[in-house]
Amino acid sequence: MERLEIQRIEKEKWNRLEAKDLERRNEELEELYLLERCFPEAEKLKQETRMLSQWKHYIQCDGSPDPSIAQEMNTFISLWKEKTNETFEEVIEKSKVVLNLIEKLKFILLETPPCDLQDKNKIQYQESILQLQELLHLKFNVATEILLRQASTLADLDSGNMEKVIKDENVTLYVWANLKKNPRHRSVRFSETQIGFEIPRILATSDIAVRLLHTHYDHVSALHPVSTPSKEHTSSVTELVKDDVENVEKAISKEVEEESKQQEKQSHLIQEEKLKVEEEQDDIEVKMSSAEEESEAIKCELEMKVLSETVSAAQLLLVENSSEKPDFFENDMVDLFQFTTLGGVYHLDILELPPQCKPVKGWMIVEILKEGLQKYTYPPETTEDFETENAFPPIEVTLEVHENVIFFENPMVVRWDAEGKHWRTDGISNVSYKPNERLITFSLDTFGPVTLIQDAHINMPYQSWELRPLDVNKVLLTVTTVFTEIQIQIKENLCMLSSVKLKDKKHISILEGTWMTPIPFIIALKEAGLNIFPTRYSHFYVVINNKARMNLSKFNVVPLVEVKAYRQMALLSSTFAFGWSKWNLLCNSTKVVFKVREHLPEECTENPNWALLMFSGDRAQRLKIKEESEAFSEALKEETEFHSTLYHMVRDFASKEAMEKVRSSNCQFVNSVCHMLLSTRLLSYS
Repeated sequence: MERLEIQRIEKEKWNRLEAKDLERRNEELEELYLLERCFPEAEKLKQETRMLSQWKHYIQCDGSPDPSIAQEMNTFISLWKEKTNETFEEVIEKSKVVLNLIEKLKFILLETPPCDLQDKNKIQYQESILQLQELLHLKFNVATEILLRQASTLADLDSGNMEKVIKDENVTLYVWANLKKNPRHRSVRFSETQIGFEIPRILATSDIAVRLLHTHYDHVSALHPVSTPSKEHTSSVTELVKDDVENVEKAISKEVEEESKQQEKQSHLIQEEKLKVEEEQDDIEVKMSSAEEESEAIKCELEMKVLSETVSAAQLLLVENSSEKPDFFENDMVDLFQFTTLGGVYHLDILELPPQCKPVKGWMIVEILKEGLQKYTYPPETTEDFETENAFPPIEVTLEVHENVIFFENPMVVRWDAEGKHWRTDGISNVSYKPNERLITFSLDTFGPVTLIQDAHINMPYQSWELRPLDVNKVLLTVTTVFTEIQIQIKENLCMLSSVKLKDKKHISILEGTWMTPIPFIIALKEAGLNIFPTRYSHFYVVINNKARMNLSKFNVVPLVEVKAYRQMALLSSTFAFGWSKWNLLCNSTKVVFKVREHLPEECTENPNWALLMFSGDRAQRLKIKEESEAFSEALKEETEFHSTLYHMVRDFASKEAMEKVRSSNCQFVNSVCHMLLSTRLLSYS
C-alpha cells in the first residue's frame, strides 16, 4: 500500500508537470522561433557576401574570368589551349590561377543553397572543373616534353644524364633522362633528397626518361558525392519550399489586392467629402501610409518564414543517413566512401626520350614529333623476344610524404586503374614506411598515378567533446579521439584550428592560426588528415551509438531531434558550456543526453558543476542522475520542470546576465557554431 501510494503521488506530480508544460508550450515555441530568426538572417548575409564578391571581381578587371559565367570560362580555356611552347615554370605560374578557379567553382557548388542553384548551372560548373583539370595536366605533359628536348644541354657532368627538380607550393617535378644508357647506373636518387627509383637493367639501357610529378592536390579521383541527399528527400524538400514560396506569393498578392481596394475606397471617400476640413484629409493619408507599411511588414515576415524553413531543410540534410550502402567493391578496389586520399597524387611515368636539340651554325635545331610526348610501355604487351619473365621485375620507388598531412597509422599505397576509373591495391608490394623521415618505399609492377590513403573514419567514434565559451561571440570546440585532441575556435562566420595534440605531444599544423569560413575550413582539415566530419554513409563504417544507426522506423525522428539540439545549443553557446555525457549511449534513440553549465569567466574550471539535460526535440528535462552515478535513469531532478526548448530549460537555473548575452548573440556566430555541430555530429558519433 505504501509503494502504491508513492507511485500515485509521483504520477499526479508528473501529470501536473506535463499539463503545465503543455499550457506554456505555444508561448515557449514562439519565443524560440524569434531567437532562431538568426539562421535566415545569417543566410541573407551570406547571399549579400556572395553578391558583393561577384561585384568586387567585376570592378577589379584583373583579367581573370568569373568562374560562375560560362562565356568567360570558355574564353579563358580556349585562349590557354591556343598558347604553345610554355616552359614548365610558366605552366606552374598559370596553374595557380587555374587551381584558384577550380577552388572557387567547388565552393560555389558547396556553399550555394540548393534552392538558389539551378541544375543547368550545377552541370556547367562541374564541366568547367573537369575541363580545367584535364587542360592543366595536358599542359604539364607538353611542358615536360619541351624540357626533355633540352635534356642533352642540361646533362650532369659526372653521370652524363639529366636530372631536374622544380618545386612549387602546388606542384613538384622530378625528372631524370637516361642519356648515357649505362647498364650499371640503375639507382636514381634526386640531389639533396631521398626520393628516387631502382630501375631494372632493360630500362637502364633504353632511351627513356623517368618523371615523378607530385601534384599536392587530387584531380585523378572521380567526382565522389560525399553528402549527396537522396532523390526522394531532395524532391520532397524542393516541393516543400516551392509550396511555401507559392503560399507566400498568394498571401502577398492577396494583401496587395486588399490594400488596393482599401485605397480605392478611401479615395472615393476623399472625393465625396471635399468640403471637409484639411485635418481629416491628413488623417486619411496617415492611415494609408500605415496600411502600406503593415503590408510591407507582412511581406517581409512571410519571406523570412520561407527562408527559415529552407535553412532548416538544408540543415536536416546534413544529418540524414543513407538507407542503402554504397556499391559493392571488389577486394582490390578502394572504397572512397571508407578511405580518403591524402597528400596529393604522384604521377609516375616512364617516357620515351624525344629527339634532342642539336647546335648547327649558331642555331638550335630539334625534331618535333607530331604525336608529342609518348609513354614507354613497361612491361611490354608482348614478351616473346625476351628470354625470361624476370627481365621485367617490379620497380622500387621511394617517395616523400607531404609535410602538411597527418597519418595516424602507416599509409596505404594505391594505384590508379585508368580503365576501371578507380584506385586499386594490387600490383604494389614490399611497402615500408619511415614516419620520422616521412619516406615510403614500395615496389610497383607498372607505372601510373599513385596516392596514399587513410581510413576516413580513423578518428571516429570520438571519445569525448566539449563546447566552451571563450569571449563574446567566440567559443572553443574540443574533440578528443583515440589518436588526437583537436581544438577549433569559432567566431562570427569564421573558424580556426587552435591546436592539435598527438599522444600528449603538440603537433604544429600549417592551418593553425588561419581563420576561414566553415566550408573551406572543413575541407582544409579533411585534406590535412584531420577528418572529424562524418558523411551520410559513415554509419556503415563506424561502430556508433543508436542515434545515427539506420533504424527505418525512426528515420524521420532521430535526424530532426539532432538538428533541433544543435540549433538550440548554438543559440546558447555564447554563455553556456556543453559537454559529452556517457549516458547519451544508454538513453532512448529518440533522445539525447549531454552536460551543460553556465560559463563564468572568473570561476575555477577544475571541478565544474555540470547539469545533465535530456532532450527529445519537443521536451527538455534536467536529470536527477549525475555523470558519476552507477545506473542510468530518466528520473526528473527535484524541484525542476519540463520545458519545450533547451533555452527555457537552462533559463530556470541561469543568471539574467547569461540570458541577456544569449539574446544579443551575433547571428553569423550562432550559424557558424550550428554548422560545425551539424558537420561533426557530436551527439551521434561519440
